[in-house]
Amino acid sequence: MTKIISTEWKLFLREPTMVVFAVFFPTALLLVLGALPALRTPDPNFGGLRFIDAYVSTLVVMALAFLGLNRLPAAIASYREKGVLRRFSTTPVHPARLLVAQVAVNLMAGVLSIGLLMVVGKAVFDIDLPHSPLGFLAASLLGMLSLSALGLLVAAWAPSAASAGGWATVVFMLVMFFGGAYLPRFLMPDLLVRIGEHLPPGVGALQDAWLGTAPSAVHLAILAVTALVAGTVAAKSFRWE
Repeated sequence: MTKIISTEWKLFLREPTMVVFAVFFPTALLLVLGALPALRTPDPNFGGLRFIDAYVSTLVVMALAFLGLNRLPAAIASYREKGVLRRFSTTPVHPARLLVAQVAVNLMAGVLSIGLLMVVGKAVFDIDLPHSPLGFLAASLLGMLSLSALGLLVAAWAPSAASAGGWATVVFMLVMFFGGAYLPRFLMPDLLVRIGEHLPPGVGALQDAWLGTAPSAVHLAILAVTALVAGTVAAKSFRWE
């Protein structure tokens, strides 16, 4: 298992586009936004916080979404299309270990991305670290697992790597929209804000843990149930070849 994870990690590092967008892009966007004086000024719309303080949870959503919904479905569908999974099935190593390794790589890359965001945000703009570290850890972990499970579900149902990319893009755009990436959440209708708070990867739970108290148990439960249900359905419907 360790060898498979190590190999998948090396393959991930050989995808410069995905490394840039999943690991470095959220921090780069924070630096660009933070360069605008107006976004570094306390605003009543954010409870007296700065825009960059309130937007940091959305940047976490971006990192998790890139990994769970862009990288993972395309990689798994490509492995099936190229016969990699079929070859695995002829060895003592069960192909499911390859799926587990993909999720492990997502978790490792997510730690790097969020860690870099925290360090740069604190050093450059004095953005507070998560006020509820354990709550933020739980929200991030469950958020990544829920999106990875949805990514596996797309890979399980998509007939080819190309269609997997197309299907995943639709889900990715919805996650980004409700996560406030395209339109700041304070400009969205209350109904859409409430929906976004409960959808994976749980921008509401991430923001609560970063800016205030521990995330809502309901938010975390929804993420856990999504990860469990989507992961189970993906495992039962997955075609190895």
